[in-house]
Amino acid sequence: MDTLFKNARIMTVTPTVKIREGDLLVSGNRIKQIAKRIERKDPSNTTVIDCGGNLLMPGFKNGHAHSAMCFARSCSDGYRLWDWLNRIIFPMEARLEPGDIRELSKVSFLEYLTTGITSVFDMYLNPEEQAQAAKDFGMRSVVLIQPAGYPERYPEYEARYLNGHMVDGLVTYQLGFHAEYTTKYDDLVKTAKLAHKYRLPVYTHSNETLRDVDSCIDRNRSMRPVEYLDGLGIFDHGGAIFHGVHLSENEQYILRDRKVSIVTNPGSNSKLSSGIAHILYYMEKGINIGLGTDGPGSNNALDFFREMYLATVLQKIQTGDPTALDALTVLQMATCNTARLMRLDEADDLKVGKLADIIMLDLNRPSMRPFNDIARNVVYSGSKDLVKMTMIDGRILYMDGEFRIDEDPAEIYAKAQRITDRIRVPAPKRVKRARSR
Repeated sequence: MDTLFKNARIMTVTPTVKIREGDLLVSGNRIKQIAKRIERKDPSNTTVIDCGGNLLMPGFKNGHAHSAMCFARSCSDGYRLWDWLNRIIFPMEARLEPGDIRELSKVSFLEYLTTGITSVFDMYLNPEEQAQAAKDFGMRSVVLIQPAGYPERYPEYEARYLNGHMVDGLVTYQLGFHAEYTTKYDDLVKTAKLAHKYRLPVYTHSNETLRDVDSCIDRNRSMRPVEYLDGLGIFDHGGAIFHGVHLSENEQYILRDRKVSIVTNPGSNSKLSSGIAHILYYMEKGINIGLGTDGPGSNNALDFFREMYLATVLQKIQTGDPTALDALTVLQMATCNTARLMRLDEADDLKVGKLADIIMLDLNRPSMRPFNDIARNVVYSGSKDLVKMTMIDGRILYMDGEFRIDEDPAEIYAKAQRITDRIRVPAPKRVKRARSR
């Protein structure tokens, strides 16, 4: 069944952000035609949607998330990152059972639909369950496979994913590991060898906090994380680091030269007090910058409008310059820039032949009127309640507040609550820290 969107404002983001009026035709899972006016000779196989002047734009790409970690939403607040991991998250994760990750992920997928996210770069413990959740749901997902720490996974993952099987319908796979500070030297070397053998990019958390930078310096002959990993050949074929808050000049040049992107996560980094990434400096060096939410345990929302707003205003605060990081650049970060690092080049924009990952924003809201600059309005005054429709792979999964999926959302919530109740751990006592004078 084809879908014809009539009377729309259509935003494209490459090479620049532009909006034009017209119609857009989706056939199967691809955009077939964009024109001022499209008429079908045989409308029997076409669903026609009158957009009424509302905005069609490419769906947001969530460049870094841990979808299944909705179990930690608002039960782990008020801790620094390392305390958060070791005192809350790791003990709860130890109680997860087979099937839990598959069910928990779907709660976050529902939230993604409501905020216009059409693809997610998911990083968590079990790639098989993450992939199955995406297939069940219809979510375009890039799943990070992480053999580090599990010797049996290297030959298994090489045979199942790396050896010519990196694409599985809506799901694609990429190679990576959690972080330098949680991965043994031997596993880093093995990961680098796999990357070299198959010429693959590598993805990991890096330089998120000053503590993980300092601990790497202490362990590794005064080398900072990116320097140390690059010395092992981890980034010889590119990739991305998640966070990248505290990067030296030398590390920035390494990332630029290796064509390694950075996924900034302003909401999570602010909430955990990890710091503000110097996005403008990175961009000036030619580093590709994407945008992500991080997980619902540390953010806690998965709201891309909030991430876009924080991305730009935090740069203005950091630089003291109200013109820093223009809203149109942020829209590109949220769409085509992140698609590039996720290797989803066919889903990066609304152009003929591209995958039909499309969202519709309601412009008939007070926050969008009157019209002066619609694109900047989306970033500065937009919110998730603007999302009228989310289409993934040519299929409408969310429309006018209703989910159009093959499962009952109430049952998804109920399963997630049962899992959360089972794995919950008592909240540790917070240690009061003396104030510095």
